[in-house]
Amino acid sequence: MNVGVMIMDIHVNSTHSLKEKRYFVSSIKEKLKHKFNISLVESDYQDLWQKIQFSIAMVSMTKPIIEKTFNQIEDFVIENYPVQVVSVEKDYF
Repeated sequence: MNVGVMIMDIHVNSTHSLKEKRYFVSSIKEKLKHKFNISLVESDYQDLWQKIQFSIAMVSMTKPIIEKTFNQIEDFVIENYPVQVVSVEKDYF
């Protein structure tokens, strides 16, 4: 059994208030959870309206499946949302 954890920092130019950010974050979270079958939480920057940090966890039988899924998640966010991915950290256990 393998566990992967990915921490993704995102910058959003299109939100101009915390209310807009909350709506934006909830939309991304639900789509990612359902599309990729992952656990996801907004883990930092809750008080800033243009920064988001997601912590994502996944369990699989093999590490390559987790790596592939994490790459797909990163691509999905970049392709479908007006955001800039600032940093991504991936750890495997």
